[in-house]
Amino acid sequence: MEALPGAVVQSGTERAVLADAVIRLRTSRLVGMPTETVYGLAASTFDPKAIGRIYAAKERPADNPLIAHVSSIEMARSLCRSWPDAASVLAEACWPGPLAMVLDRERSVPAMAAGGRDSIAVRMPAHPVALRLIESFGGPVSAPSANRSGSISPTEARHVLADFVDEDLLILDGGPCRIGLESTVVDLRSERPVILRPGAVTADRIARLLGCPVESPFVETQADAPGTASKHYAPTTPTRLCTLEEAGGPETAVITIAAAVTERKSPAGIRFRVDLPADPDLVGALLYSTLHAADLSGASRIDIVSPPSSHEAEAWNAILDRLHRAAATD
Repeated sequence: MEALPGAVVQSGTERAVLADAVIRLRTSRLVGMPTETVYGLAASTFDPKAIGRIYAAKERPADNPLIAHVSSIEMARSLCRSWPDAASVLAEACWPGPLAMVLDRERSVPAMAAGGRDSIAVRMPAHPVALRLIESFGGPVSAPSANRSGSISPTEARHVLADFVDEDLLILDGGPCRIGLESTVVDLRSERPVILRPGAVTADRIARLLGCPVESPFVETQADAPGTASKHYAPTTPTRLCTLEEAGGPETAVITIAAAVTERKSPAGIRFRVDLPADPDLVGALLYSTLHAADLSGASRIDIVSPPSSHEAEAWNAILDRLHRAAATD
């Protein structure tokens, strides 16, 4: 069998590159797509063959649902059997942006695009390259994070290339992701909205917009949203959450990520260390790129000091969620 070409990175702003990406989507191939959250591995939502390639490339469980990315509210509504008033309110206020809404799946949408569920998650990304790609293609694309399942999410094109260098994949380089953490996922199928995955759009903001309480159960097992496995976003290097004293960090650090050598056969000590600032937006933008660098440092363990109790405001919820999943043992 003839070998497929390897992955290639191209500027996502060039017209010819976007045209090539559209051709790939129309011929059941995959495209690495930048968004404001993380890079996605995109395929046509209505193409089961291409959706199957996403699951195979990522080595992703078949029951792990995908998020359909759209370029308009009308496109999102076409994927859903019902569109409650809450969806209209949130779409008007938060789209384009890092919010995915779980609604009843329209029968014409392949079940495998939703992990076999009767629901579907939809969002409109706030990235010009993603929006131009979807508009040029003329339909929704399903795009989970462009990495092997369970590993650190990609926030730069080079992170995608590292995971899929041998795949037939065009990666649109849209620069570093501005937000750097996956979108908030809110389930709107019941009377009270439920946060399935925390993100930049907080439960408090959703509650204010909708004028009703919002549940935040912090799902520990796979639910109707991606990224909710107990271990996820994880470096290859063994990773733990620990105290400042255990990591040797300064008292002024809010989050310290230190990659240490602990094996006797190697000189002990810190190979890599970054002290992140007391700003959840900046931490979100830097977290995955910092974990990628720590994972490549040759260390035998990564120590992460999470925010102290004084920083447990809701703005930190998404970061705490990612840190706990990255350091989970199973």
